[in-house]
Amino acid sequence: MDLHLKNKVVVVTGAAGVKGSIGETIVQSLANEGAIPVIVCRNDRGYGYEKELKDKGIDALFVKIDLKNPVEIERAAKIIGEKYGRIDSLINNVGVNDGAGLDSSMEAFMDSLQLNLVSFFAMTKYCLPYIKKSKGNILNIGSKVALTGQGRTSGYAASKGGVLGLTREWAVDLIKEGIRVNAIIIAESWTPAYDTWIQTLENGEEKLQSIVKKIPLENRMTTPQEIADTCLFAISDRSSHTTGQFITVDGGYVHLDRSLLTE
Repeated sequence: MDLHLKNKVVVVTGAAGVKGSIGETIVQSLANEGAIPVIVCRNDRGYGYEKELKDKGIDALFVKIDLKNPVEIERAAKIIGEKYGRIDSLINNVGVNDGAGLDSSMEAFMDSLQLNLVSFFAMTKYCLPYIKKSKGNILNIGSKVALTGQGRTSGYAASKGGVLGLTREWAVDLIKEGIRVNAIIIAESWTPAYDTWIQTLENGEEKLQSIVKKIPLENRMTTPQEIADTCLFAISDRSSHTTGQFITVDGGYVHLDRSLLTE
């Protein structure tokens, strides 16, 4: 199916993670569809990704900023707007499950909110004039933690709950502009960061298997590519009458009856 994303300017935050991370996978998938990926991230890997794409003849841009800094976010939006004149889609992808819990400092909690929630608001606010020009759309990357809790990660849970609230709020705010706003909810996805976390555990393999057994569909983790594919569909005009929705890509992990898990 042609998603009609050719030459669409798509901004993806937090997309300079290691190869195989969700953001990086989204960027590569956009490039494969002929879109113009714009990476907004603090990691210098973004320069390499930009070069790789340009070497393939793909128009791409990396803007290095600290997404915890609204002033830098405003600057990034201006850079993108001046270069392309419009933004067809904004994917607020940045997120770190940083473990800022009840035993953490107030500073750590506020830092978590700044990255995982406030950056979504600032990016959307400053990119909005350029999104309006193309009657584009906004996609927020959420987490099952907003719905289920996880423990010991108050900052991340509060942020992701806020992201879902903002998704519906902005869908209402922007409906008269014809701008769609949706969220993707992710549960257990086999990313490089997840692999790193498993490797830190003394009983990592045992823990991994216990998680996989709890995923109803095929007893496996969601791949970053499956998430990227859903993201691309959601921002495309193939999803032109979908707004204010939480699209869960998790193999039934959050919502299906636990009786499915009996052996």
